[in-house]
Amino acid sequence: MKKKVTALLLVIVVICMSISLTACGKKKSQVYFLNFKPEAANAYKEIAAAYEKETGISVKVVTAAANTYEQTLKSEIAKSDAPTIFQVNGPIGYNEWKDYCLDIKDSKLYSYLSDDTLAIKEDDGVYAVPYVVEGYGIIYNDAIMQRYFALPEKKTDITSTDEINSFDTLKAVVGDMTANLSKLGIEGVFASTSLSSGEDWRWQTHLLNVPLYYEFSENTDYDDPTLAGLNLKDIEFKYHQNFENIFDLYINNSITEKTLLGSKSTADSMAEFALGKVAMVQNGNWAWSQISDVEGNTVKANDIKFMPIYTGIDGEKGQGLCIGTENYIAINKNVTQEQQKASLDFLDWLFSSTTGKDFVTNKLDYITPFNTFTEDELPNDPLAKEVVRYMNDDSVKTVPWIFTSFPSEEFKSHIGSYLLDYAQGTRKWDEFKKELINKWKSER
Repeated sequence: MKKKVTALLLVIVVICMSISLTACGKKKSQVYFLNFKPEAANAYKEIAAAYEKETGISVKVVTAAANTYEQTLKSEIAKSDAPTIFQVNGPIGYNEWKDYCLDIKDSKLYSYLSDDTLAIKEDDGVYAVPYVVEGYGIIYNDAIMQRYFALPEKKTDITSTDEINSFDTLKAVVGDMTANLSKLGIEGVFASTSLSSGEDWRWQTHLLNVPLYYEFSENTDYDDPTLAGLNLKDIEFKYHQNFENIFDLYINNSITEKTLLGSKSTADSMAEFALGKVAMVQNGNWAWSQISDVEGNTVKANDIKFMPIYTGIDGEKGQGLCIGTENYIAINKNVTQEQQKASLDFLDWLFSSTTGKDFVTNKLDYITPFNTFTEDELPNDPLAKEVVRYMNDDSVKTVPWIFTSFPSEEFKSHIGSYLLDYAQGTRKWDEFKKELINKWKSER
């Protein structure tokens, strides 16, 4: 009898364990999303919680620190619990990670693209799709600009930012504003040019995009400037003087002394703008969350605007914002099929369900390239609206993101260090120009 009871108990235990494992099996489809955007970390945590509540599927979100994504991905992808969703940085990034990218040509996510030429393809496969279109330029506080335009003793005859349509005009206005800082109630025209290591991407990537776009566009061997950048072994850096023009304007009219810029971060500069200490800052539409979340923020939503980055290149009066993407989603082909499906299901929910789209529009503030979003579902933040306004303005020409063709992260970091040396006065501009040309050649 004792043996029968013991045997029965063992059967019960086995059944219970089986039930437990079956229940736990529902968790095996866990999604692991390695997030590229630090500014979106909190929003993705909310998204993960909402998805698990609705579907029972857990989503693990890990956010890489600024400018450490490639390093973090290399570390995480090698683990047994590897990311199931990760990001590649355009064609260069895909070439680096192609051995991990699943062909998603039959996915709903790919079918949602308004323009399927935006996807990263090879042969008959589709290996990554963009999930956000973004724009950057010079963000300005219109309330401060209006104070300047109202100054009776100002040296320019400019009365509206609409009249600032060239580098010469911008330089004149900025110089006069610097001469009237106290009257304008600000400490500098531009926020800090963040040049500390890992925080210099606004200059060695985004700002450098402008002169190299114009150079690559003039190359008649290629129809697309990005393709030119991907294939050119040598560059002239033809518009280096124009790059110096705008960079000097930033650092010479900054809230921070040039010798101290190596200690400044992007967060510092966004806080300076949010607190009304400066009138302008170069950044993208993603900066709205950084501005609005600053404690003590004084910038009203209807006062935050964009203007293009003018550098003095011929024909720039018709220039618009720099608009494009380097943010492409890929699925890890080396995880289980169950995890691949769970990951695609999560992305399908995020970009097509009512709940998911609400997060995308109102928490992530993404302007997406997907046909699942209507005009009424565009982000409500002021900078996203500005990007859409420029996109729909036929009188201006968008500057595309050709920096996805830059040789490597090492190239950009190296150029950033030389920019810091120039700002601090330890290198001449000619040295910076020569180093950029040589570094491009050596990496290609």
